[in-house]
Amino acid sequence: MSLRDPSVKNVTLLAICQALSMSGMIMNMTVTALAGETLAPDPAYATLPLAFQFTATMLTTMPAALYMRHVGRRLGFVTGVLIGVTGAFVGVSAIFSGNFVLFCLASMMIGSFQGFAVLYRYAAADTASDSFRPRAISLVLAGGVVAALLGPELAKASYDWFAPIMFAGSFVAIAAVQALSLVFLAFVQIPRPSAASRAEKGRPLLEIARQPTFLVAVMGAMVGYGSMTFVMTATPLAMEDCGFAFHDSAFVIQWHAVGMFAPSFFTGSLINRFGVIRIMLTGVLAYLLCIAINFSGIELLQFFSALVLLGIGWNFLFIGGTTLLTESYRPAERAKVQGFGDFLVFSASTVAAFSSGYINHNFGWQAVNLGILPLAVAVGVALIWYGSRRRAAAA
Repeated sequence: MSLRDPSVKNVTLLAICQALSMSGMIMNMTVTALAGETLAPDPAYATLPLAFQFTATMLTTMPAALYMRHVGRRLGFVTGVLIGVTGAFVGVSAIFSGNFVLFCLASMMIGSFQGFAVLYRYAAADTASDSFRPRAISLVLAGGVVAALLGPELAKASYDWFAPIMFAGSFVAIAAVQALSLVFLAFVQIPRPSAASRAEKGRPLLEIARQPTFLVAVMGAMVGYGSMTFVMTATPLAMEDCGFAFHDSAFVIQWHAVGMFAPSFFTGSLINRFGVIRIMLTGVLAYLLCIAINFSGIELLQFFSALVLLGIGWNFLFIGGTTLLTESYRPAERAKVQGFGDFLVFSASTVAAFSSGYINHNFGWQAVNLGILPLAVAVGVALIWYGSRRRAAAA
């Protein structure tokens, strides 16, 4: 494959944009709960801005997908970036003014941007051949490796730029990183859908959603993303409760993000070789090991190793679920199915973000970990059932 191949070129550019998007998201994840704690009227509300962020992402995914169906991918992504940059500057204003409500609004705007950015992987899938599609999806998400290294470092470097007003600098850095992606989006070449394809409706969404392929794909991605959000959102607060410094929690989140995105360099190839069901089951196993390690102690090593496994589990379940979902729809149905699938995934993340800080504050870190155990087991059972069904159909 050559960079002269339009699909490879687009995947490369989208991977860069994804890296910039995720760098901002990881910075946001690293500092938002801590900034929220300084602004909130009650520490139990510290993760409320993140919860509003995931709510906005959830509510934006479907409209963003349909908007792109009409205006094209590039203009859609540019629109999202402009919303995100504006939201970051609103966050700066909220921190300087000590306004918690305004900070929640800023988080919602950043979340709306993420509702557009999560579609980078589908933009890559839409232009790739069937054999290249799993690799295209995973390679776009591989851009997150850069984010894993860059995001926490930028958060640590910028959180005290305006000391004694803490964390405002991080949101200035988020705005700058997101704005940079506009340069690369200018070179993305994905044809705007034709009038005929926009007019074609396809099957009703409910009919598509009743397919076992759709159900298992979305269930795996929902639990993968929701469980990751649930544990990751509470981690900086739990580490602060255990006496760790901000730099320690930033270090753990950084390596968690490496665990999320580094496998993307080979996840697509693993799916092609071993099958999507086996890879998703490996993700479930990583979650179970994460829970076991978090129950074993509260030293830095436990936080570090458990969060790396949490990231790997997310990667296998999210990329696997995305790949499996592409088998459930026809070309004319892709916008509504992609948007609806992500709506469900980020519904789970929203519930996780709303409840994580409250459960950690009132019931403790171990309750957070115990909360994802039955979900991981349920996904494992569903995947085993679906895998046996596929084998029987192929026999």
